[in-house]
Amino acid sequence: MTSPLARCVMVLGTSSGAGKSWLATALCRHWANQGLRVAPFKAQNMSNNARVVACAPDAGAADAAGAAEMGEIGAAQYFQALAARAVPDVRMNPLLLKPEADTRSQAVLLGRVHPALTALPWRERGAQAWPHIAAALDALRAENDVVVIEGAGSPAEINLMPTDIVNLRVARHANARCLLVADIDRGGAFAHLYGTWALLPEADRARLHGFVLNKFRGNAALLAPAPQQLQQLTGVPTVATIAMQWRHGLPEEDGVFDDRAVTGAPLSSEKTTLAAEQTSPDSYVKNSKPFQHIAVVAYPRISNLDEFQPLKNVPGLRLRWVREAAELHGADTIVLPGSKATALDLAWLRARGLDAAIARHAAQGGRVLGICGGLQMLGEALIDLHGVETPGPGGSAPGLGLLPLVTAFAPRKTVRHTATRFGALTGAWAALSGVPVSGYEIHSGQTAQHPAMAASGDVAREAIARLAWQNAAGNVLGVYLHGLFEDPAVLRALFGAQAPALDDVFERLAATAARSFAPGVLDALVRPGPPCTSAASPA
Repeated sequence: MTSPLARCVMVLGTSSGAGKSWLATALCRHWANQGLRVAPFKAQNMSNNARVVACAPDAGAADAAGAAEMGEIGAAQYFQALAARAVPDVRMNPLLLKPEADTRSQAVLLGRVHPALTALPWRERGAQAWPHIAAALDALRAENDVVVIEGAGSPAEINLMPTDIVNLRVARHANARCLLVADIDRGGAFAHLYGTWALLPEADRARLHGFVLNKFRGNAALLAPAPQQLQQLTGVPTVATIAMQWRHGLPEEDGVFDDRAVTGAPLSSEKTTLAAEQTSPDSYVKNSKPFQHIAVVAYPRISNLDEFQPLKNVPGLRLRWVREAAELHGADTIVLPGSKATALDLAWLRARGLDAAIARHAAQGGRVLGICGGLQMLGEALIDLHGVETPGPGGSAPGLGLLPLVTAFAPRKTVRHTATRFGALTGAWAALSGVPVSGYEIHSGQTAQHPAMAASGDVAREAIARLAWQNAAGNVLGVYLHGLFEDPAVLRALFGAQAPALDDVFERLAATAARSFAPGVLDALVRPGPPCTSAASPA
């Protein structure tokens, strides 16, 4: 006898950044706490924030060495799976699009790079991908009690509706009960909710079980009579008003890097931001000591920026995203993060004079850390003869010359979890000596000592075999491991502190959601039975 299919709850938004990922994560933990088997799902995610997960559960897929084959999904679904107390796998985000330029993205289907799908025009991808998306969703529904589905952008993008594979088509396939979220802090939330409802086909309006006002600051009583008027116009009740969550502990997840998060001032300007953080509710930062300033260079094709979230939550640290050389002034540590197009981002960095500023910082003994693509930039040269990262000419380039290394790109991508231990380090990074570390690798390049430089006596100290190197002075370190700052042992070694445990973050999110929704709404959403029709167009 087969099990009944899971109830599906879909979180839609009036726009990107409305709070879909946050709310979906909170709901995953809330229903998991009720003893239900819960899985997250997002049909298509456009993001360079990716995590390494199992490719095919119970399928026995293995690589040449016999290890279980691994793949990539969007970071948001990875965290949602952890919130649901589920094992993350590629079915939770069957199609991941990783932007490589404004008009080009790499297609990752069920965890693996799919060259044929990547080569197709945008509007032609859906027909090829949909059968895999539907099968992944059906498999999750067969194994769970509840599937929490996240939409993308807005379901009312009428130019995209004919080829939609992530919003309304998924809601119909899953017969999902939908919530529509608006960011009220931006202003215009009621217009956004009404406009989205108005642009939906009538049958899809009936799937809306409630409006959610997110990021609210102030007295909720002042919202009246707008929610009641909106319900009179649409038939849809406003079922939750969620207060602004300061420093909630989850990475912000919205695909491509958001310029609004970039500082416009040097790192030494701290008075206003520090005062705001110390008076914000739910802030983890209550620290009067001088801050350590960490500057992360935010190039256009930055990847895996979510791995720096723990640094935002550690007392005594100030994390800033920077894009101009002047913004590096006052930094204690400069971080070059991962990149989806290393050579192009390196050219961008040089065009802004950041290369010279980073070189000066290193020459003065300042700490520099390169992660994955950032490590590759720190070397002497990038060699991309196959056009792996940059199709056509231009993929090969000289590096920053801060480590005597050379990186060669190959078509086969390394995707795996790694648990290892740092060897002996010196200088500014000596605190990591002997520290165990676990993380994940997602890279096409393979890096090694530059042979000509080695012959002349310039040899990088290998801190982890084939994964981490340090310069002779000890202040420049490059590593292939993502997730370094998510490792408690690394945070303790470097900063003598720790960020809140992820499980505590999930519990806080779930508690916030539970008290923000009207009584009985969350239970009703997952109660067996036919979909509610109270949201149909009013007579």
